[in-house]
Amino acid sequence: MSRIGRKQIEIPENVTVDVKPHLVIVKSGEKSLEVPVHPLTEVKINDKIINVERKNETKLAKSVHGLTRTLIYNAIVGVKEGFKKDLEIVGVGYRAQVEGDKLILKVGYSHEVEKIAPAGISFEVKKNIVTVSGSDKQSVGQVAAEIRAVRKPEPYKGKGIKYVGEKIIRKVGKAVKGSGA
Repeated sequence: MSRIGRKQIEIPENVTVDVKPHLVIVKSGEKSLEVPVHPLTEVKINDKIINVERKNETKLAKSVHGLTRTLIYNAIVGVKEGFKKDLEIVGVGYRAQVEGDKLILKVGYSHEVEKIAPAGISFEVKKNIVTVSGSDKQSVGQVAAEIRAVRKPEPYKGKGIKYVGEKIIRKVGKAVKGSGA
């Protein structure tokens, strides 16, 4: 049996979970997330504890068992605390600023690159750190990846947009030959 799928999920206070036939709705205050449930899995709630069970022992049922449990857990954490990704902008003259729900990046191109925040996502800039935050883990990661793709870190000087804590493997530049005789 799936080790992750077997784990129970405790429902924290101020979070409500509503189970429909192929959908789980997680709410806390104004935040709400919907998690689709695969037909081969079943979600049951007993006394503030969620159990995810599979209906049969096929390979597909085994593979979606742990996935469904993790998606529900991430939805609960997302509406309760939220998720965030930090990106660091490295390079002379590279900078970012927020105007409303728009992130404006100046990263060495002849023009500014604008990224509009999707629903439920917010941007924050402090010095050279861009913080992407929201309640949906998948969309926070996707938006952060799209921002990083605007100017990936290059391996020679390390300039570009990278995740905070990301290690960039540096390459050695060309060796200069001495003047020949």
